[in-house]
This record gives sequence, structure tokens and C-alpha cells, in this order.
Amino acid sequence: MTVDELCKACSFEIICMPDGEKNVSGAYIGDLLSWVMGRANEDNAWITIMSNVNVIAVASLSDVACVILAEGVSLDDALRETAIQKGINVLSSPLPAFETAQQLIGKV
Repeated sequence: MTVDELCKACSFEIICMPDGEKNVSGAYIGDLLSWVMGRANEDNAWITIMSNVNVIAVASLSDVACVILAEGVSLDDALRETAIQKGINVLSSPLPAFETAQQLIGKV
């Protein structure tokens, strides 16, 4: 499933999607950035509540398919622009991380 398809299937809000055709395979939930760097797999959907510049850097280094910001978290305009420049897909869900992850079951 692509990021674009996942976004539609789960009704996530698009914060930025420079590469909606990127494939999503699995998911990782975490807010401790060093753990995410070492444990998230390439093409995972990464679910977090963090919304700082380091999230974009870790997403880029880990080559995740997208970042899903749980609990309605968003990005400010400058950080959104940084995500676009780095090619990082960022989505938002109004649900807590656990319930956001439940939406992915059977889809990724």
C-alpha cells in the first residue's frame, strides 16, 4: 500500500506528502528518537507525538515511508517546509498512538 492509499483508507490529515507513491510496509510507534533510528524499518509508517526538527531528521535517516503524528499533533509552517524539502511524508491522526496503530492493521 502506498502512503497516499493509506492516508485515504485511514482518513489521516495530510500535513505534507511530497512522495505519496512511497510504499508502506509495517509500522513503528515511538517517541525516543534514538530508539526509532535503531529500530524503525525502512518503509515503516512511524507513529509519534513529537513534532520538532529532529523528527524530520530521524525520518530521513531511517527512510520511513511516512510520519504519522498522533493526537492531532501538527507541524508549524517552517517545519512543514523542511519536511517537504527532505521528501518526508507527514500525516496527522486525531487519535492516540495505539488507536492510530490499530487503524493500520490489515493495511500495511
